[in-house]
Amino acid sequence: MYLLGACLLGVALVPSFILLLNAWNLVSPLNIYFKAVALSFSVGIGFFVFGVSLSLETIILRYLLNLKIREGEYGYFSLEAVKWAFVNAMILIVNLTFMDYMRLTPLLPFYYRLMGAKIGKRVQVNTKGIADVSLIEIGDDSVIGGDAVLIGHIAEHGKLKLKKTIIGQKVTVGLGAVIMPGSTIGNGSLIAARSVLSKNTIVPEKSLFAGTPARFIKNLEADKIESKTI
Repeated sequence: MYLLGACLLGVALVPSFILLLNAWNLVSPLNIYFKAVALSFSVGIGFFVFGVSLSLETIILRYLLNLKIREGEYGYFSLEAVKWAFVNAMILIVNLTFMDYMRLTPLLPFYYRLMGAKIGKRVQVNTKGIADVSLIEIGDDSVIGGDAVLIGHIAEHGKLKLKKTIIGQKVTVGLGAVIMPGSTIGNGSLIAARSVLSKNTIVPEKSLFAGTPARFIKNLEADKIESKTI
């Protein structure tokens, strides 16, 4: 995995260094102040060129190697477990270097889609904490709050267990909430901030779940009807 990281970072840095070297050649006859300004801007632009290059690298590698994660139970050293680790390692490298600049923009859902997630229209994602992306489904108009964690794996009894995590339409996953594998959240539901939804939990439509572990609090539709009546 260290070798993978070194190779991905090295290749992604090539366009940035080409930009930097060209800028240096252009400004080399100028005085030191113009050189400093030109190189500073080149480094800034080069960082974003690097981030885009790195993201594209991981997408291309996923497609070339057909690295789609499948549900099931696997040994820690099985082929499926190696594929799982490889894909998550690639995403982790993007996560640690560039993903903060994609949060709350259309770029992050787009990136996750290309890495295997099923994400609907108008979805807002404000977290880098989505793992096992091939096992994640998010419906239209849902909001994934800041630093929420969505995962599709768990290690139990000597096995790596992979299972889909499904989030319906118009769902809000609150700040820092954790959604464990196998969970299904119905349309219009809300998972409160900092809550932990245990594995294989079924959240009915238009429900509020909160706590650790998260439990049913109330029906949001009934609450709305009551408010209108009053």
